[in-house]
Amino acid sequence: MNNKPVNKAINDNEVNNINGEDVNQGAEILKELYYVISDRKANPKEGSYTNYLFEKGLDKILKKVGEEASEVIIAAKNRSLEELRYEISDLVYHTLVLMVEQGLKPIDIYEELRGRR
Repeated sequence: MNNKPVNKAINDNEVNNINGEDVNQGAEILKELYYVISDRKANPKEGSYTNYLFEKGLDKILKKVGEEASEVIIAAKNRSLEELRYEISDLVYHTLVLMVEQGLKPIDIYEELRGRR
């Protein structure tokens, strides 16, 4: 089976709407969350879980990314969409923390993904 994406002309409406949902609206939360995480690093807030991760350092952040990736796999294997949605959200959050810690910006990822399509 050929798994390469099919190149076809698509219009902006098709790119911005999947099953009637505006994907731009959804993508905005990722940018917003990234900047909240960045702000937490620059301006620590007592009691913040995000600050806890930054204080513990890279090893703790990497451990959490690994744990969440494993939990995504288990949720998918269990065929639980609710659990999968929750675990993917955790993985994305911890990945964003890792990005901030390493100095990657969302645009860096967007450009990499754009080059793969």
